[in-house]
Amino acid sequence: MAGTEPEDRKSHITEQPITLHNWHRHVNWVNTTLILIVPILSCVAALFTPLRIPTALWTVVYYFWTGLGITAGYHRLWSHRSYEAGLTLRIFLACVGGGAVQGSIQWWSSKHRAHHRWTDTVKDPYSVRKGLVYSHLMWMVLKQNPKERGRTDISDLNQDPVVVWQHRNYGFVVLTFGMLFPMFVAGLGWGDWKGGLVYSGILRFFFVQQATFCVNSLAHWLGEQPFDDRNSPRDHVITALVTLGEGYHNFHHEFPSDYRNAIEWWQYDPTKWSIWMWKQLGLAFNLKQFRANEIEKGRVQQLQKKVDQRRARLDWGVPLEQLPVVSWDDFVADAQSGKTLVAIAGVIHDVTDFIKEHPGGKALISSGIGKDATALFNGGVYNHSNAAHNLLSTMRVGVIRGGGEVEIWRRDRTKKQNLGTSL
Repeated sequence: MAGTEPEDRKSHITEQPITLHNWHRHVNWVNTTLILIVPILSCVAALFTPLRIPTALWTVVYYFWTGLGITAGYHRLWSHRSYEAGLTLRIFLACVGGGAVQGSIQWWSSKHRAHHRWTDTVKDPYSVRKGLVYSHLMWMVLKQNPKERGRTDISDLNQDPVVVWQHRNYGFVVLTFGMLFPMFVAGLGWGDWKGGLVYSGILRFFFVQQATFCVNSLAHWLGEQPFDDRNSPRDHVITALVTLGEGYHNFHHEFPSDYRNAIEWWQYDPTKWSIWMWKQLGLAFNLKQFRANEIEKGRVQQLQKKVDQRRARLDWGVPLEQLPVVSWDDFVADAQSGKTLVAIAGVIHDVTDFIKEHPGGKALISSGIGKDATALFNGGVYNHSNAAHNLLSTMRVGVIRGGGEVEIWRRDRTKKQNLGTSL
């Protein structure tokens, strides 16, 4: 039919398989240039650029500044509103965060809020379910299908003039604070212009990028899940060391509005320490913490779940409700016919395989065969341990109708009373 568009024009490029002819259309070239091509060229340049000690020290310092721009700024301040910051601190974090070359605050926070809302689903922009490499890098290298985009509300960010300014001038921010500023510090400071650009600029933001990307990948793959295991986030000290404290990710996904990732004093979280220090300096305020009671609830519930899972793998004997109900007379008759049966607390136990191994000797168990041995077991002869009770539960074979010999005595006493009354 005339006017009908070809089928491939109706579908997004991501809905088409990657081939030798269309692979370049699948690539997000802006992202690929900033996170792969430019750093690779800088690695080549580093082979011809000696690393001077002042430049190395400045590179480490600026690495931490720009890393905090992401962790304390993009992440905990703007994505999760876990604390509030004054204008001076917001401008600083917006500039050094832009120097990490990971997108504007608006773009980054939008993706991260979608990640929290749609964790491990198709709408999660960097779901680890699509693979470790995908969640770390490929979700930015390859174009994304807009039909699978998880929508989020960033109207609060649009009201922050610092965020709006950074987004509108993001190219300028990247060029200035990603490359020129670290180069000028090294150049004006000790004459190392080239080293400042190569090491303090490009290679520095490449390593900051890779460290931050580990929160999307490694933190969903390596470690423990002490608060919830329904989704992939995990806690691990290695991830924390790599990401300036963002490695306690299971806690973070459960309590995202908490300004901390690490809640124990000995856990590595320089981002938390920095935010606390800024508060002391009057630069940050309203630091949010989840109630300790709620945090402990999550920890206890997860511990209980693990205990239940371990318990389910153990042999606790046949459940009482699944055991056959046997009359007292039938129990006695079975014992007299040669079966090694004892009744304890109204439950029949077959002790055939254990009678010879009984630590107290065979005679003690033999004296209770065909009888109610409840008193003997629970202190009449020996008050058995918890281990003995657990072992006994694996020998259950039936339940006495009426509860055991006590019911027989009650029945006999009732008969005698009735007989005396009739006489």
